[in-house]
Amino acid sequence: MLKLIDTGIENTVGFSIDGKITKEDMSLVLSAVKEKGEQHSHLFLYEEIESIGGLEFRAMLEKLSFLWETGFSNIRKIAIVSDKRWVHTVVDIEDRIFRGIQMKSFDQHEKPAALAFLHQRT
Repeated sequence: MLKLIDTGIENTVGFSIDGKITKEDMSLVLSAVKEKGEQHSHLFLYEEIESIGGLEFRAMLEKLSFLWETGFSNIRKIAIVSDKRWVHTVVDIEDRIFRGIQMKSFDQHEKPAALAFLHQRT
């Protein structure tokens, strides 16, 4: 399940993940990203990951369709909050691959630091 989170940062889409991600969940988040993208030239993402209990195939198709149509060239920073070690490893790898996007992972108790990271000017 994905839920939107209000971070209080104007150009940021925040959401939490806990359990299985459905097509409807993915549509909710991608619609928010698209809407913010129409309002701001630079976007930030804030993610809190409790658990990932799978991803519906339709949700993956929804995401791929969005990336094909919209891309992610306007996303500048991503802060990911999780106590899962494997999430931190994935974020480190993705940060090296997607050089145009600053990605950083934080433990659950570091939520204020994650939001501060998004506030910092690049």
